[in-house]
Amino acid sequence: MDAIIVIDSDIQKCSCIKAVLEFVDYENIHMAGPDDWQNALVSPDKLKAVLITESVVKEAPQRVAALKEWAPQAPVILIRDTGGKARLGKDVSSKILASIGYPLKYQDLTSTLQQAEVYCATRGKAREGSHSPELFRSLVGNSRGIQQVRRMIDKVSDSDATVLILGESGTGKEVVARNIHYHSPRRNKPFVPLNCGAIPSELLESELFGHEKGAFTGAISARQGRFEMAEGGTLFLDEIGDMDMQMQVKLLRVLQERTFERVGSNKTMTANVRIIAATHRNLEKAIEDGSFREDLYYRLNVFPIEMPPLRERAEDIPLLIQEIIKRLQHENRGSVSLTQSAVMALSQHHWPGNVRELANVIERLVIMHPFGVVDMRDLPEKYQVDPGGEDAQVPDYTMIKIDDPEVARIPRNGIDLKEHLSNLECTLIKQALEDAEGVVAHAANRLHLRRTTLVEKLRKYGIQRADEVT
Repeated sequence: MDAIIVIDSDIQKCSCIKAVLEFVDYENIHMAGPDDWQNALVSPDKLKAVLITESVVKEAPQRVAALKEWAPQAPVILIRDTGGKARLGKDVSSKILASIGYPLKYQDLTSTLQQAEVYCATRGKAREGSHSPELFRSLVGNSRGIQQVRRMIDKVSDSDATVLILGESGTGKEVVARNIHYHSPRRNKPFVPLNCGAIPSELLESELFGHEKGAFTGAISARQGRFEMAEGGTLFLDEIGDMDMQMQVKLLRVLQERTFERVGSNKTMTANVRIIAATHRNLEKAIEDGSFREDLYYRLNVFPIEMPPLRERAEDIPLLIQEIIKRLQHENRGSVSLTQSAVMALSQHHWPGNVRELANVIERLVIMHPFGVVDMRDLPEKYQVDPGGEDAQVPDYTMIKIDDPEVARIPRNGIDLKEHLSNLECTLIKQALEDAEGVVAHAANRLHLRRTTLVEKLRKYGIQRADEVT
């Protein structure tokens, strides 16, 4: 069974942290002092996380390095001292996945431990020390779709297979490509991106293959193309579906023969490059329309990965918000805090622009409310949805009664079933909590759920509870 180690010199504080972890249904918790954590009865490759207090790290910063040497795949979480931010050296900070304040808060604790679990799953037991927390955070989430994407990245990274990443604009296709490159044997060689849709077709050949001096008007000097720049590494061809037919033929030749010539040259050059392509278009339909070559499609579609749109992974939105804010803080661009009602409202939005749109909204909030607290009413108007609250947007149909199937009529303009069921579930959970006077265990009994299941649903919908850990 996976275990968690809590390290501190204060046995009473260790016991308190252990009690909180057990309260939120984590098991196999071990307590250890600053110098006897190796004596804990747990194998280092079975560790889910190591929680170490700031005072222990400040006393001897080398302990974090020793921890990572003993259990290189285990995520280290720093428990900050009361009322302050940890100020640690860069070498120490780079070995810490995340930090949380003390006393522990329920939402921060569960989010951080979920982050640690996903980090362990993404890292993989076979390649200790090969993953970067920074890259991992770009694919944060616990939804089935994003977990499948991480599994596929893990499987394909070690090979040289051509990868085709499919998905709507803004879902993070380049993030997937960069993760594949980073986790591959080519990670120490260049990763070279090229947006095929952003370059005029008459210039794309030169951009890909380079040109010699005088090859065309304006070619005042020789220039390397992206294939040469990516030698030994990875070439990421974004929006491959926008490439014209003539360039498709030339790209197909490179993929088949692994050779190319600069524009204006007859010297053949070898391309030792891994190709990762991406598109938001339906290439099979494009083949039927005659705008994309079928033979090129099959050359590219060796290992397809489909990125789910954000509306299909709404449960990931709270963690994504947290990671976007952390990134802005890391870049010294400011910070902001969101109330649970604001997070809940954002989780109900359709997000046609996907993760890119979400990142833009958070960045806008950081500018509008620097280091402030953003409530649902502070969000841009189109994001102000409060499911289950007084300001809820009521659909244009009568509330469906569960016990009266005759009333369950689909409205003429259709129904978003997933949203309706989520709103209904949220309303019933709030009612059960109210009836149980906020006691989660009693509310779970009324709903015929396990307490742990109800706790997860409370986190999902951002519902406060009377016995929340503070």
